[in-house]
Amino acid sequence: MLRRWTLLFVCSTAWFAAAQGRLGDAAAERARKLHFSSLVLDTHIDTTLRVARSDWDFRREHGHMPPDVNSTPESKLQEGHVDLPRIRKGGLSALFFGIVVRGNTPAHQSVHDALIQIEAVHRLAEQLPGDIAFATTAAEVRAAHRGGRIAALLGMEGGHMIANSLPILRSYGRLGVRYITLTHFFNTDWADSSGEPPRHNGLTALGRDIVREMNRIGMMVDISHVSDKAFWDVLETSRAPLIASHSSCRALAGHVRNMTDEMIKALGSRGGVIHINYNTPYLDEARFRYYEREQGILPELRPRFPSDGDALRLREEIARRLGPVPRVGWEKIVEHIDHAVRIAGADHVGLGSDFDGAYMPEGMEDVTMLPKITEALVRRGYRDEDIRKILGENTLRVMGEVERVAAASGR
Repeated sequence: MLRRWTLLFVCSTAWFAAAQGRLGDAAAERARKLHFSSLVLDTHIDTTLRVARSDWDFRREHGHMPPDVNSTPESKLQEGHVDLPRIRKGGLSALFFGIVVRGNTPAHQSVHDALIQIEAVHRLAEQLPGDIAFATTAAEVRAAHRGGRIAALLGMEGGHMIANSLPILRSYGRLGVRYITLTHFFNTDWADSSGEPPRHNGLTALGRDIVREMNRIGMMVDISHVSDKAFWDVLETSRAPLIASHSSCRALAGHVRNMTDEMIKALGSRGGVIHINYNTPYLDEARFRYYEREQGILPELRPRFPSDGDALRLREEIARRLGPVPRVGWEKIVEHIDHAVRIAGADHVGLGSDFDGAYMPEGMEDVTMLPKITEALVRRGYRDEDIRKILGENTLRVMGEVERVAAASGR
């Protein structure tokens, strides 16, 4: 009898394990089909500086940086997070190429450098018409996706590049820039950044005029990088929904670049979208605390490692001083998505990786890893409709609403 019960138990266990395996395989297959049939849009990728170089080929598959190493154009040029073959493998349908110029660059140089990068993205689309479609509207993004092409859009990371000029702002709009992050790590003359002590107590009168003009010309207002007070001022001023192009949740990681629950809820209540950033100090509290200590010793270390090509050696020296970097897994991205959905709802969350401009977690070393996010959401019980929204539809909705506000203003 004991032998019979033992055999029955073994058979039952084997059947249960097989059933679980079939369920797991079914979830993986459902996620794969869902991901590669969805319009997947990333609102912040910093590959633009590489695209602007003559010695880097977007068409070629490059290697990826190790986890938690910041990918920069100079740090091992043949490594990074994004290129055309890997975009295809990762199922990315559309991306905002970030226009990046350091926030303390003189105004005339900022405009010059921004125009060089804008031209590089236009040229990329012209050189690869079968793969890349330059897009400025939600309808153009959808048309590119239907045609099997990747939609290339422009987002400007820092309002300093408009040089305090509404005519320059309008010119960027005509060149296809579809959002501006109002500040980067430095205050502008009209808005406070989260990266410096405040100068303006939020947004100045000129800052409010700039937000209104962005509404008028159909350009999304991005509140990533602004101070908390500036966020509330922008929310009060804008007639169109806002985006946070690459921010995460402060309740899970205390970095000031992240949004509080109150801010996330308010953003969503006005139709906006928070796009989760994959940067490890923004995902994980222990990594954020390590980052703070890191910042304390960087002024001493920078002169010894002056080149971006010294990134790996610099990290090794930091680890020698502070101990190993806390490990952060890619699952943290999904935890932040989950949290933002609980606060604001599935209609108000999207993806803003910061690829090629930030420290990536383990398991998200490059754009080919994106299907993991979709599978994780499937396994957590998200409806297909809500997953599609998070992957890109929410961002297209905001783009459409911003376009309607502009049309109503008679621009």
